[in-house]
Amino acid sequence: MRLVFMGTPDFSIPSLKKLIQSRHQIVGVVTAFDKPKGRGRKLAESPVKRFALEHNLKVLTPEKLKNEDFIKALKELSPDLIVVVAFRILPEVVFSLPRLGTINLHASLLPRYRGAAPINWALMNGETKTGLTTFYIRKKVDTGDMILRRETEIYPEENFGELHDRMAQQGADVLLETVDLIERGEVKTLKQDDTQATPAPKITPEHCRIDWSRKATQIKNQIRGLAPSPGAFTFFRGKILKIYRAHIIGDVSFTGDLGQVTESDEKESLWVKTGSGILSLLEVQPEGKRRMSIEEFVRGYRVQPEEKLG
Repeated sequence: MRLVFMGTPDFSIPSLKKLIQSRHQIVGVVTAFDKPKGRGRKLAESPVKRFALEHNLKVLTPEKLKNEDFIKALKELSPDLIVVVAFRILPEVVFSLPRLGTINLHASLLPRYRGAAPINWALMNGETKTGLTTFYIRKKVDTGDMILRRETEIYPEENFGELHDRMAQQGADVLLETVDLIERGEVKTLKQDDTQATPAPKITPEHCRIDWSRKATQIKNQIRGLAPSPGAFTFFRGKILKIYRAHIIGDVSFTGDLGQVTESDEKESLWVKTGSGILSLLEVQPEGKRRMSIEEFVRGYRVQPEEKLG
């Protein structure tokens, strides 16, 4: 089949690679336009654009998806199917264009975790399983009829980066299987139960700030769900301290001095009081410094009991 692929971040690349290696033809790739990044504000290509150009694929980078020139260019590609993996919300004039419609690969077991950050929120909410879903795109975001759903386990210490990379590879297989089913006319769709839907909105700085009055398990899950980027953070001596890994010590409840450093059983460790339980920090990054083990941090900053985070 003639496919147009739409995607922008690293998560999309295994799926695009899998489709390139298949018998299907990628007639065009649509991705984000170049944006200024870094201190020099130099224009940077999206990961998908770089990958597509390396494989000599035709690339379109529209700023506006309803632009007449873009729609014309899309029609000239004559796609049988549009395949979307981590892209923008499509207008109907785009997703209704191919004769076989437009499908999306979403990183959750829909209808749970509809939205921009399903992997982050599954981890932050302490889920033990998640999955991947392919579905037909409709007007309302992430609500279309489902084609395939594949469950995957979330490992106890797995963080966002690790689960993201694993699901990107698994998603490529699910997506190719879906495209093959559509080509053979063997798709059997399943409607979503909207009453079971949960949100997974875009991560903001407020989602990253640690509230030490929460339970240790909740804070640990927040840290896992945001590592390595954008990173959960607190404040130490008036400056931002990002936390990448932590371990729960006990289930003691505290009423005051939450976020306070407490005596530990081991040298060069850092235990913090939470609303329920003690959290042992394992890997951190002080503002303006590199990531480091907690042993390096405690030695370098001479952290004292009863100092406070937050």
